[in-house]
Amino acid sequence: MVDAVGAGGILTIDLAALIENWRLVGRTVAPAATGAVVKADAYGLGAKAVARALAQAGCRHFFVAHLCEAVDLREPLPAACSLYVLNGLMPGAEAQCAQAAAVPVLNSLDQIDRWAAHAANLGRKLPAILQLDSGMSRMGLSPEELAELSASRQRLEGIELRYIASHFACADEPSNPANAAQIARFEQMSAAFPEVPWTFDNSGGALGGRSGHFDLVRPGIALYGANPLTNGPNPMRPVVQLEARIVQLRRIPAGAGVGYGLTFTAGRETRIATVSIGYADGWPCHLGNRGAAYIGGVRVPIAGRVSMDSLTLDVTDVPEAHLFPGAPVEMIGPHQTLEDVAKDAGTISYEILTRLGRRYARRHLGA
Repeated sequence: MVDAVGAGGILTIDLAALIENWRLVGRTVAPAATGAVVKADAYGLGAKAVARALAQAGCRHFFVAHLCEAVDLREPLPAACSLYVLNGLMPGAEAQCAQAAAVPVLNSLDQIDRWAAHAANLGRKLPAILQLDSGMSRMGLSPEELAELSASRQRLEGIELRYIASHFACADEPSNPANAAQIARFEQMSAAFPEVPWTFDNSGGALGGRSGHFDLVRPGIALYGANPLTNGPNPMRPVVQLEARIVQLRRIPAGAGVGYGLTFTAGRETRIATVSIGYADGWPCHLGNRGAAYIGGVRVPIAGRVSMDSLTLDVTDVPEAHLFPGAPVEMIGPHQTLEDVAKDAGTISYEILTRLGRRYARRHLGA
């Protein structure tokens, strides 16, 4: 744990807001159950703290990408909580997966055969989700593989199918016709297992305005306060604030350059503040000379390149009272959202969140 005194920045995570976002999704998709995607260390915000808070709020379905993530979360979560591994079952991982009481999302016939063989070795049934490729062409059984499985159902002996799953490719665009096409294909393919519940919706699918969400939804980015849709206002409560600090202040004359490559040239006498985060902390290099921060409510542009451990801001127009070593600098907060930062960086809010580095002091509010 990094303390605030020694850290270059403070990352504040509002767990009460996160739980309210989870409940909002739940109210929207009822009577479907609502799980939570906590992969990538809960999108960079601390999987153990996030998962504990959600479990206390009533969440019982948690999704990670890799088995190692499920192993890390097994102890902090109540035994009644299910941990699903979205990337499936790597060769040789069967014993560890069963020992961790993790539920693999089986994406291929090979994974099915290996999981069934391990169940036979243990002499008991093992749970799993079966994923179907409904049109994203990423993971899951193809229609041809599903037909092969349907013709040899004994391959599933020893496997307790919890859900049939698929994944939207364009859920953040509710009007995209690909969504309806995927749903239709998924329903057609899932008819091979009429007795098994379905899980399909991610954040965009859950909040995109369609009716009917099958049996279990899997929100991720929406829980963490980012807008799950590409158009329209953000219905989620903000969860994250990131505050950096001023390391040093200086005045430079007109014509002076700033930073590596001297890519910023002062057009007037300029006040420059050097701030305590850089690309090693997940702040994208693409924000050099195009992104901004806020000091005392005033927008201050990044002047020059983002360095490994620092960046420089043009603070000429900031009142003097807000400028001193250690003064707070808003990087994400009331004046600048995740979407604002992502747009300036030419990326998406998912990447901004998951890149936030380990050198920040993390504060979990409402734990």
